[in-house]
Amino acid sequence: MTETVSGAATGASAKGKGLTLERVFSTPGVHPYDEIAWERRDVVQTNWKTGETVFEQRGVEYPDFWSVNASTIVTTKYFRGAVGTDAREWSLKQLVDRVVKTYTKAGIENGYFAADVDAEVFEHELTWLLVHQYFSFNSPVWFNVGTESPQQVSACFILAVDDSMDSILNWYKEEGFIFKGGSGAGLNISRIRSSKELLRSSGGTASGPVSFMRGADASAGTIKSGGATRRAAKMVVLDVDHPDIVEFVETKAREEDKIRALRDAGFDMDLGGADITSVQYQNANNSVRVSDEFMRAVEDGTDFGLRARTTGEIIERVDARDLFRKISEAAWECADPGLQYDDTINDWHTNPETGRITASNPCSEYMSLDNSSCNLASLNLLKFLKDDDTFDGELFAKAVEFIITAMDISICFADFPTEAIGQTTVDYRQLGIGYANLGALLMAMGLGYDSEGGRAMAATITSLMTGTSYKRSAELAGIVGPYAGYARNAEAHQRVMRKHQAANDTVRTLSIADSQVHKLATQAWAAVIKTGQKNGFRNAQASVLAPTGTIGFMMDCDTTGIEPDFSLVKFKKLVGGGSMQIVNQTIPRALKKLGYVEEQVEAIVAYIAEHGHVIDAPGLRQEHYEVFDTAMGARSLKPMGHVRMMAAAQPFLSGAISKTVNLPESATVEEIEDVYLQSWKLGLKATAIYRDNCKVGQPMSSGKGENKGTDSNVAAAAPAEVETKVIEKVVYAPTRKRLPKSRVSRTTSFTVGGAEGYLTSGAHDDGQLGEVFLKLGKQGSTLAGVMDAFSIAVSIGLQYGVPLETYVSKFTNLRFEPAGLTDDPDVRMSQSLMDYVWRRLALDYMPFDQRAALGIFSAEERQRHLETGSYELVEETGGAAELIEEAPAAKTTPVVEVEITDAPVDATETPAAAKPAPKEAHTTAELLEQLSGTAVDSPLCFTCGTKMRPAGSCYVCEGCGSTSGCS
Repeated sequence: MTETVSGAATGASAKGKGLTLERVFSTPGVHPYDEIAWERRDVVQTNWKTGETVFEQRGVEYPDFWSVNASTIVTTKYFRGAVGTDAREWSLKQLVDRVVKTYTKAGIENGYFAADVDAEVFEHELTWLLVHQYFSFNSPVWFNVGTESPQQVSACFILAVDDSMDSILNWYKEEGFIFKGGSGAGLNISRIRSSKELLRSSGGTASGPVSFMRGADASAGTIKSGGATRRAAKMVVLDVDHPDIVEFVETKAREEDKIRALRDAGFDMDLGGADITSVQYQNANNSVRVSDEFMRAVEDGTDFGLRARTTGEIIERVDARDLFRKISEAAWECADPGLQYDDTINDWHTNPETGRITASNPCSEYMSLDNSSCNLASLNLLKFLKDDDTFDGELFAKAVEFIITAMDISICFADFPTEAIGQTTVDYRQLGIGYANLGALLMAMGLGYDSEGGRAMAATITSLMTGTSYKRSAELAGIVGPYAGYARNAEAHQRVMRKHQAANDTVRTLSIADSQVHKLATQAWAAVIKTGQKNGFRNAQASVLAPTGTIGFMMDCDTTGIEPDFSLVKFKKLVGGGSMQIVNQTIPRALKKLGYVEEQVEAIVAYIAEHGHVIDAPGLRQEHYEVFDTAMGARSLKPMGHVRMMAAAQPFLSGAISKTVNLPESATVEEIEDVYLQSWKLGLKATAIYRDNCKVGQPMSSGKGENKGTDSNVAAAAPAEVETKVIEKVVYAPTRKRLPKSRVSRTTSFTVGGAEGYLTSGAHDDGQLGEVFLKLGKQGSTLAGVMDAFSIAVSIGLQYGVPLETYVSKFTNLRFEPAGLTDDPDVRMSQSLMDYVWRRLALDYMPFDQRAALGIFSAEERQRHLETGSYELVEETGGAAELIEEAPAAKTTPVVEVEITDAPVDATETPAAAKPAPKEAHTTAELLEQLSGTAVDSPLCFTCGTKMRPAGSCYVCEGCGSTSGCS
């Protein structure tokens, strides 16, 4: 769809002329519904644990390409009206019409369209995009729009609380109404005076904000979101300079100790258990708002001042590193608190003249003014992948223009839970467009999630999305006016737009695919600056990356939000009942993209179906393993892989990213400290972590039935009699492995920034590096002597067992002169002689997986990320190119399901390597446990009893679409 503004070729002109819209997705003269084959289905939902039927509606109508899972979730979650009555919706057409017609009517009434024909185009295009699963609005839109209920369209709310009892009690009330409506809220409680300060009225000691958290927590636990059987979603933030910060940090960790004690005493302390309500602070996510001043004090090892809330004076000084350690230890114990980086957040704030950003919504993706809200919508990225495995940036941008227009229209008719929230939202019109299926998209393109190519692709797509959104926002400002708060914040808003543009200019593209998208993003940001200076902007914010839990299933996405793929094998429900275990359909497409022929693809897919991972898959080259890394399983992504992907997307988002950095159970406190510190350095706005099995209040099976990693297990396993054992103390000392008299060596001449040198390395018989000699100056010079001594020291260390990987990680990225261009095609740029030498040694002696973890690749390996690489390199071999061309490009049509019906089933319709799922598995998470024999550390769904899986900062149920707190 190409949308132009009436009266101007490059943007909006005079106000009141409206948008002139052209069709792109829908067909002139044909309603989108008439292009689709529809079918009737029965939706019956059962709790697998109890056998109880929890929902039943027969004869519902959906497009034939919608999966059983998608139709089940939409029917149970979004259809309105009492089940079993004529008032109940029974077709997707009714649901989409209820929403789309409301949006179209509001657009007409508020002057968004130039003519009636444009309103019709808007309605048809929006309908087409929704029924073809190209995007979805957030859940409150489907819950409320077009019904008799209040027209609440926002999923995210930020409240405010001041240092008074009236304000605190009002906080409880406002949160309750928001939870009742099915949404979540966050707030910063730092204005409440600490327990170390006096009350003005009586002179007594104040209770402190942590004590008031108890009342809010109890309220949230009582008022279930939207009347559902799940906990409310809430976020509580406290500034790092608050005098009660240590009490806040340790609050949930101490409750976790209580949970363990009660569990060991026989109480039911699982999430949703009968006795879990006896502990406190379990209904909120906690985050510490840290400043650059504090983080620099942590780096420098200096002290940090805690300030009184009433006077602002420093009343206590603490060791910054000690406080940072306490934060990380608490997160290690119970996954809370997360961190929010205050100075970074407010540096990208478009409305600083109105007020600072102090808090976020429960999942930390929406960050804006106090007493504000944000409505969300997310695009399905995989829908924009073309047959030639490139991303269709132009079509994506047209969809974004259309969707952001619809989102802005919704504010015209929306209702809000409080008058203050309504006023702020109408005045600032914050939107949150985002996407899902990034992990599946990257895999289908043959790009590793934790790779430079993957991050470049994600960065350019995110930049194009936000740039196009603000471009349309500036055009709308020329038609219906800028947001009410724009005038006082115009300079700041334009400054942030320039920051986004500058960040876009620094993106380093690696392939034709991402360079094409980057070119479109560059054009979009240029238009943002030009049109915004003329018209202003309609919206204070445009984009976030939300969890996309339930709506991700509605769009049949393999992955949610910015997340990588959960696992390589999926659990799939079938029409009429039954289930299948299938390999992700993006995997064959990725293998073909990487140059594998049909026979190889079939063998690798069959291996994945059997084992659930790619390790030792027949014919799969080790350097391609990274493309198939997942969130869980045998090749799960390293924590910093998650952080680096977030850092790639963050500069192109108005808000932040809902995502949890997963760490293994063996992770240390130091590793959590490093994640938090690196997240700050890389410019993230917020970070949350989760260490496997750190919480008791959820199932924690090893996959074999035992509950591992807890004190009670140790106690249960202890024998009745204590046997005294004598343990011999063994002292280990390193031994030197000397090189043979005659050994293989190689000499490399090099130039770094004009300085010449020679590198000679010798290896053991097994190929392991054993000695290094550097020649960098004239014999007898000081430099030559230092290099000789350095070479001897390193060589002895290697022979005593110091891993080469340790040297490489320590000496690469050292920066000093001479530096610059080299004459080595594998290391084109070097920050110093040492940086070059150790990169060269890594390439010569380290295996691919170790180098990849350090970001060191050869020229040939980097070529894999080039769009033409997998084709051009094959063509040079002269023989395999024809085979690849004969293997057709992956199609965008959905996988054919095996339907269990009365009619016979054609066996040829079964997807490759598909087979009946184990009886014990009812979701992908449970299937992964069966295949791997290890636990997926997530809670069970309250509705259907199946194991949920991570989605952003919460969990989502694959069986029924329920979430653990995020709407």
